[in-house]
Amino acid sequence: MVVFAVSSALAASLGWACGSMLAHRPLQRVGVFEFTRIQLLTSGAILCVLCSVLGYWQTVDWSQWPAFVVSVVVSVIIGNVALLECLKRAGPRQTELLLSLKTPIVAVLAFAFLGEELSFTEMIGIAIALFGICLAILFGSSDQEAEATRRSGGLVAIVVLALIAAASQGIGMLVLKPLLLSGTEPLAASAIRVTGAAFIVALVGLMPLSAVQATTEMSWMLLFRVVLPGFIGYGISVSLLLYAYAHYDAAIASVLGSLSPVFILPLLWMNTGNMPRPLAWGGAALSLLGTAVILL
Repeated sequence: MVVFAVSSALAASLGWACGSMLAHRPLQRVGVFEFTRIQLLTSGAILCVLCSVLGYWQTVDWSQWPAFVVSVVVSVIIGNVALLECLKRAGPRQTELLLSLKTPIVAVLAFAFLGEELSFTEMIGIAIALFGICLAILFGSSDQEAEATRRSGGLVAIVVLALIAAASQGIGMLVLKPLLLSGTEPLAASAIRVTGAAFIVALVGLMPLSAVQATTEMSWMLLFRVVLPGFIGYGISVSLLLYAYAHYDAAIASVLGSLSPVFILPLLWMNTGNMPRPLAWGGAALSLLGTAVILL
């Protein structure tokens, strides 16, 4: 069971790395709100169909509905809007670095509210992995990304957005752990989270506000480029990480689910042809070493 939980968290990291790369350019064209609305509506519909076909609705413990409400509002709405705005301003590498801050947040909350404790070896492994993630991003960033950061409003705004996103994601995932332990299928939990958020965003989109109105003409290709990373993130990666949360310590699952900066290095290399700097690869190696220490 532990092997499957670890594999699920690592696969979630890979999914988010791919999703960040795929989302960056269409997000620039569509805008944060419209991007969020399209992703939530389409991903929610797909997940609901899958849960209906697979018969997962009967596994849901509906008496735990307050946990779903908190997860939807805090994680999917607040966290996702902050995440996308951070991604728009900073790009995928720096965003993934700052989102790794959710690991210590989850560790503290898991200890305080769920009574989860980490061994000394596991804490050392988490520290090594986080240090490696920082190196992978800080020394993997290009001069163009640094200039883009300066143009987008500065580092302070990016850090604040990332902290909001990291804390919101951590809380939104952690609050569902008791529900998952009661037998709710992770895919069904994802479907409820996404569908609830889609309903809220759709209502907001009906308001006569310029900030929520689409400003870009949508083509079928652009729509596909918006929907695909959304389903990878909301549908596949979140479900995999929720499975890991259900069957492993939340803090460890969180750090294993935060390795997307490591995966994104070779993906960006293949995409742009620019090889990351040696220290970035060193950071990736440290992240893998930290993961190995955790699993000892």
